Amino acid sequence: MSSGGARKAAAAAGGRVGAARTVAPWIVACSLLLCASSVLFQEQRILMFLHVRISGAEGAIGVNYGMIANNLPSPDKVIAMYKANNIKYVRLFHPDTTVLAALQGTGIGVVLGTLNEDLAQLASDESFAASWVASYVKPFAGTVTFRYITAGNEVIPGDLGVHVLPAIRNLEAAIRAVGVTGVPVTTAVATSVLGASYPPSQGAFSEGAAPVMVPLVAHLLSKNAPLLVNVYPYFAYAAEPETVQLGYALLAGSSATSNSKVVSITDGGLVYTNMFDAIVDAAHAAVEKAGAQGLELVVSETGWPSGGGATGATVENAAAYNNNVVRHVAAGTGTPRRPGKAVETYLFAMFNENQKPEGTEQHFGLFQPDMTAVYPVDFAGSY
Repeated sequence: MSSGGARKAAAAAGGRVGAARTVAPWIVACSLLLCASSVLFQEQRILMFLHVRISGAEGAIGVNYGMIANNLPSPDKVIAMYKANNIKYVRLFHPDTTVLAALQGTGIGVVLGTLNEDLAQLASDESFAASWVASYVKPFAGTVTFRYITAGNEVIPGDLGVHVLPAIRNLEAAIRAVGVTGVPVTTAVATSVLGASYPPSQGAFSEGAAPVMVPLVAHLLSKNAPLLVNVYPYFAYAAEPETVQLGYALLAGSSATSNSKVVSITDGGLVYTNMFDAIVDAAHAAVEKAGAQGLELVVSETGWPSGGGATGATVENAAAYNNNVVRHVAAGTGTPRRPGKAVETYLFAMFNENQKPEGTEQHFGLFQPDMTAVYPVDFAGSY
């Protein structure tokens, strides 16, 4: 695919192309409460060499493979990087047969997304859904390890949201028709689906999102499919740096090299020492209030920019955040609301992407396009 085509496809897929991120009101409320805390913390001392353990299905870390750039390595080289770094999962924002071919026989778990612009036709036209599956799933089903198919990315709430569940149903039917089993169909949502609710136990879907989300989560639960959620403490911190404690946003309490005392909040007996868990558990609470008790959540995106000139966007903070997330996830401790239930998590993203808008959006990558690390990462190491 040409660089222009890649940009168009990724943009249509809802891949992060620089649209303004809204911070859920409950997160702002959380930050205000944290500001009032009397607990102080020291600056975290960063160990620049990340020691990351990539484990099995639960507690595993994947990496999003964004392609909004004109200088990325070829897909075969990129997938070789995943293998060399022992990265077990990859998320693709849109179907690309060259990438899928490179993934054949690797055993890397694949989250495959549809273009947002295809949602309406996938929802209304069963033959189009069948053609999509015939093009991107059936030819690779025997050699590519599909984890999930995602119908759209971050379209709820919004005009395209009503198409998500019908598209999921049509894709499910098309997958069954070609004899492929064990590949759940779902969608990925941003925290904008949450209304103004705090603390995390009061998480609920917003009035704008609920009409779509309530039947959606009920369907996902009935199919034993997870809901994918994009979780970004960075945007909450960048929006309110004077009120959000940096250590709380960075999961400083998960660092093996920090002597910091990090703020914590207590919610009905549950103690939160980082914003990542608080966001995930607010989504858990919203799902439960919608009647889908027990629905699994997967963190389909999380990350921190290493540059771009914005508040908190530094190599040290990005290294700290990603390192701490991986330690936290790989430990398998879960969240306060779901203790012991490891959260499958996908870092954003594999590369810095030069065709995104200037600023932080170009600096979420773990690697430069020349395949050198933005900061040292040892995915095969211990933590």
